[in-house]
Amino acid sequence: MDMNSWMYFVFAAFVALFLYVRFAPVKGLRTLKSEQFQAELESADKPLLIDVREPAEFKAGHIPGARNVPLSQLQARIHEIPKDRKLLLYCRSGMRSKTAAKILLRHQYKELAHLGGGISAWRGRVSK
Repeated sequence: MDMNSWMYFVFAAFVALFLYVRFAPVKGLRTLKSEQFQAELESADKPLLIDVREPAEFKAGHIPGARNVPLSQLQARIHEIPKDRKLLLYCRSGMRSKTAAKILLRHQYKELAHLGGGISAWRGRVSK
């Protein structure tokens, strides 16, 4: 194998690893469609709804009843989130909520679900 082929192979391997890490399912996190997310919100056990977008995004429109804990502040504010409640997370597209779930799982949070596709996929009401 010549040097160019070797470098191409290494680059392709890094890209594949990046994509896998970015898009692979997270063990312990349920991904819900809009209808499933809505049903969970209305369930008797009243889960805590957390919007992990930045404050300006939250103010532009959020799911009613959501608490804004931006991903950028999650580590510093994790003490505000009770461990004994089911948590429903969402962001704009589903990527930040997935990252937030990884952080929460490392801190022994158990019942986590997020809105696949984020608020962009949400079919329910939005508050401003």
